[in-house]
Amino acid sequence: MNEYKSVSKEASSEIIEKKSRFICSVKPVNSEKEAVDFVKEIRDKYKDATHNVFAYVVMAKIEIQKASDDGEPQGTAGIPVLEVIKREGLKNICVVVTRYFGGTLLGAGGLIRAYSSSAKAGIDKALICTKALYSRLSVKIDYAQLGRVKNAIEKLKNKIVSLEYREFVVICIDVRYDNIDTTIKKLTDITNGQAKIKNLKRFYGISQY
Repeated sequence: MNEYKSVSKEASSEIIEKKSRFICSVKPVNSEKEAVDFVKEIRDKYKDATHNVFAYVVMAKIEIQKASDDGEPQGTAGIPVLEVIKREGLKNICVVVTRYFGGTLLGAGGLIRAYSSSAKAGIDKALICTKALYSRLSVKIDYAQLGRVKNAIEKLKNKIVSLEYREFVVICIDVRYDNIDTTIKKLTDITNGQAKIKNLKRFYGISQY
């Protein structure tokens, strides 16, 4: 997958529904283990809560979706939270909604609305974004080529991560997946094939909000 929608940061929000507190904790994750660890962290943090409901969607070899009602009536908590995630089209995200019971029963419909509203508020606060696949390239050039190369990198809207001045200049840049071939060709052309370009790693980074 070259790009996907997720959230940009960890965040939390709170709503009150008929004196019950619903605290939503949201975190971007990169694996199911990270999601499971986050659920445990929130359960430990709010261990005196009535319920700690969770849902997550994680990309692996296959997409993993899991949800738990954590003692609420079946289908009234975890699945509504998961449905909010799916409706927003988000991946690599974990959402935990903590409930402190306020003394008034909400009924099945009320619970679904409360958990859905809490999840949506938390996700909005965590800022929905598009994450794209990037490559970090190392570009080794002569000092005489630095000006032309930096100018080309900026025009191609690539991000310079670091500049090292040794016997040669080594520039590390982050290049979006759909700009890699163009960038390599341009840097090769303007240095007459002298630039030594290595792909250091691939990763997902925020492309736009």
